[in-house]
Amino acid sequence: MSASSDTTPGTCHEAQVVLPANLHARPAGRLARAAGGFTSTIELTHNGRTINPTGVLGVMGLGATAGNSVTVRATGPDAREAVAALTDILANAE
Repeated sequence: MSASSDTTPGTCHEAQVVLPANLHARPAGRLARAAGGFTSTIELTHNGRTINPTGVLGVMGLGATAGNSVTVRATGPDAREAVAALTDILANAE
């Protein structure tokens, strides 16, 4: 019996972003679309709460506002790219 997992070195990446603006519908939609394009498992964490960013309502439900810190974590084959793309969206939220 064998199990498939993403536990090989280098498959988990994490970054923290301080938001320049509130995480409202427009950036939440951009995050959800971007997250849905990756095969890695992606999580956003803010204020002790972790969500899957592929849903706009979940992203908006984090309640992150300008000046708050959000952590982006991804595990999988394209984790580095996923974290880079989502942190870029968060860092440039308007």
